[in-house]
Amino acid sequence: MEESSELKSKPQRRILIATDGSKACENVADLGVEIAKWNGAKIYALYVIDITFFDSILMDESWVKNAYEQFEKVGRAAICCIEESAGAAGIEAAPVLLKGNPAEKILDFAENQKVDMIVVGSTGKSGIGRFMLGSVSEKVVRNSKIPVLVVREKIKPERFVTCGQESERASATVMHEEMQ
Repeated sequence: MEESSELKSKPQRRILIATDGSKACENVADLGVEIAKWNGAKIYALYVIDITFFDSILMDESWVKNAYEQFEKVGRAAICCIEESAGAAGIEAAPVLLKGNPAEKILDFAENQKVDMIVVGSTGKSGIGRFMLGSVSEKVVRNSKIPVLVVREKIKPERFVTCGQESERASATVMHEEMQ
């Protein structure tokens, strides 16, 4: 039996790397780009300007315009972080700047572009901080129909232990963190 050409060819993979411009941005970009490189995937570098709080508070129009311009600058810088990481790996990243509810926009974009995987960062909020502020990454994970990779901020170097060359400081650091 002869295989069809459709089965032989690998479908074009699409990876959405969504960032909020936090410290985890670089780690998110690096990991997302590495996965894209392994799969020969196209990258979308996405930042969403969260305008949800603009809708709930009566504000001066000029202040809103100025705030939006500042958020746009932050967004472009965050996208640039992903583009630089992709460029260093020889991959082109399509920049995307949207405005609205971040979780909703990430999910809508992923669905509309038929993305295969979403890579997002997590600032590591827990407990009351997550309860009060909500978590974009958590909302994306809970509502996505495709795989989502949540990347934490960079781990401190002393947490890495080389096999067979463990130092007391490294052991103590790992044990201390496990006990908390």
